[in-house]
Amino acid sequence: MPVVRGKSIEVLFSASTIARRNLELAKDIAAHEYNDLLVISVLKGSFIFAADLIRAMHDTGLSPEVEFIFISSYGAGTTSGEVRVLRDIDNDVAGRDVLLIDDILESGKTLKFARDLMLSRGARSCAIAVLLDKHTRRQTELTADFVGFECPDYFVVGYGMDVAHAFRELPFVGIVTGDA
Repeated sequence: MPVVRGKSIEVLFSASTIARRNLELAKDIAAHEYNDLLVISVLKGSFIFAADLIRAMHDTGLSPEVEFIFISSYGAGTTSGEVRVLRDIDNDVAGRDVLLIDDILESGKTLKFARDLMLSRGARSCAIAVLLDKHTRRQTELTADFVGFECPDYFVVGYGMDVAHAFRELPFVGIVTGDA
């Protein structure tokens, strides 16, 4: 079990498992034949997943335009609160197919907000890709179109996800199990 910053972390999804799944997701996305695809990474947590998934999409022949939106519903804590756009995208989405990429679908509030925002701006479609889907925490009627893994009801870190801004750099998804 890896020890990072004095904490024991149980690996839930290894780097190699994630890499294989990203390629499978990219192939699934490519099969949908999106037109004028705009990929929007929801920051901060999705940045590593989005980068790897976009590169895998390239390997399948896709060349989407890439944007970033910074939406917050957590702050420095671990419970979901009010959804706010801290930094918006620059591109017009009207008439385009949009793919939102996020790290984890839990309550659904953030991704529902982002999807509704893109559709209200005239996006032709707005699909959602998430690395992890945690059904047990859902508070809205929202389903991701592309899911990397079903996530058990643990607070997970790594691969871009953090707790109080720590552990984003880990190449795997893990569960903090305690002090080493």
